[in-house]
Amino acid sequence: MADVLLQDLWFHRVDDVRIENVLAEGELVVVRACAVAEVATCPGCGVASARVHSRYVRRLADSAVGHRGVVIELGVRRFRCQGSACTRATFVEQIDGLTFRYGRRSAGLQRVLQRLALMLAGRAGARLAATLAVTASRSTLLRLVRALPDPVADTPKVLGVDEFALRKGHVYATILVDIETRQPVDLLPDRSVATVAAWIAAHPGIEVICRDRSLAYAEAGRLGAPDAIHVADRWHIWKNLAEAVEKSVIQHRALLRDHGEPDKPHAVPPLDAQGLGHTATAGPRQSGRLSDRVREQHAAVHELLGQSVGLRPIARRLGLARNTVRRFAQATTADELLIGKWTGRPSILDPYKPFLHQRWSEGCTTARRLFEELQERGYEGGESVVKTYIHKLRGVFPHADPPRRHPSVRDVTSWITRHPDRLDDDQAQRLKAVLTRCPQLDRTARHVRSFAELMNNRQGRDLDQWIADVQADDLPALHSFVNGLSQDLDAVVAGLSLRYSSGAVEGHSNKIKMLKRQMFGRANFDLLRKRVLLAASGRS
Repeated sequence: MADVLLQDLWFHRVDDVRIENVLAEGELVVVRACAVAEVATCPGCGVASARVHSRYVRRLADSAVGHRGVVIELGVRRFRCQGSACTRATFVEQIDGLTFRYGRRSAGLQRVLQRLALMLAGRAGARLAATLAVTASRSTLLRLVRALPDPVADTPKVLGVDEFALRKGHVYATILVDIETRQPVDLLPDRSVATVAAWIAAHPGIEVICRDRSLAYAEAGRLGAPDAIHVADRWHIWKNLAEAVEKSVIQHRALLRDHGEPDKPHAVPPLDAQGLGHTATAGPRQSGRLSDRVREQHAAVHELLGQSVGLRPIARRLGLARNTVRRFAQATTADELLIGKWTGRPSILDPYKPFLHQRWSEGCTTARRLFEELQERGYEGGESVVKTYIHKLRGVFPHADPPRRHPSVRDVTSWITRHPDRLDDDQAQRLKAVLTRCPQLDRTARHVRSFAELMNNRQGRDLDQWIADVQADDLPALHSFVNGLSQDLDAVVAGLSLRYSSGAVEGHSNKIKMLKRQMFGRANFDLLRKRVLLAASGRS
């Protein structure tokens, strides 16, 4: 019964293998088994042979059991080849599901380490393998990934092209994605026109190319697939429009602030009534590591003094300095030692606290600004003293509303380029006030909303009319945006009309960033490429 259980435990998916015994040797479990098939097939000619040439034992590492490493000592046979035309004289039998040529680990453990390497790469995979009681270095795991065959992918009809950084700001590569299946097709080592065009030309059948507005990818698409339809990504188009809006807002930043609207003051009670006008007298500490030690030492010193022990012997017995013992002896109670000389002293800030309270009530809560105003009134202390007191005021009045901040360039740009339904009432009112003060931004906002409706409704056919309306208006930043659209107008119209978009490419670029952190330098680009493609094919 035990032999049947062990056989099913180790070789439940393997035929023609018999377990002889299992031994536990310290931190290692040794499984001794032998092959029992009557014939074996030659890997060279495929002819079956039953003539045994010799026998030997193979040692195969296997998955751990009970956090112990496992070694299978498998007795195998070398057969004589019976094929007359075969170049092999002898061959060693291989057990399906257990062995492979030149392998020093079982096929099951090999698959586990391959998955581990695909998911975690070298260093992290090696650390996890050690936790699983399996010996595998990071180089071994990377070799396992390199040895895997590349998955075969069909040529996509709709191809997405985008770049990603191997070394941000210095080295960039290209990712190619099948937009219909949303899976990576290939990775290219650079983003040059020649490399991308050569790949596209080598894969005929591409009908649509989704890309950003890069001129290099546009030229590569035209060279590699002249008949393909180019689709400019909507996200990049909107990003370019937002940049143009930001330039317009910067040009009129002086009108963002309403100079006629006073700052909203704080509604707070008089601060002197809260006990902040003067520093309270502090008493001795009643708890804490320092106060407890002082009280214990004071009691020990006075106990020994009561036994007529001198100061020097007390110092030696308690391990204290003689002057420290003398100070303890002169103090009637320990509280005298726990009150510092600074206790109750007036602060250099006290004469200026009424002014601070007044400015706080008026809405000025910035410590740096208050410090500068105090310096103008003769304050000679440091800024840290002011910061500490302002922090104390914030603790007493945690719910005091800060002064109303004027909208920044980023705020107004965001409000203009955001859907009106996603603005709260305050943001909508403040945007309305800004557009009222600045007619140029008001016209810019109207053009942006028109473009958003055109893009959301996929009305690319109306783009020419929108461009004409913008060109008839005096808005230099939008004129630059329109000129950029004109350089790639067909792709922009297709992007605003067709359902295709390269959003899937952006998502895979983020995944590649996560995988790239486990790699080191451009030398491992081939390994990164293989990991991405195998992950897309479901191998990981």
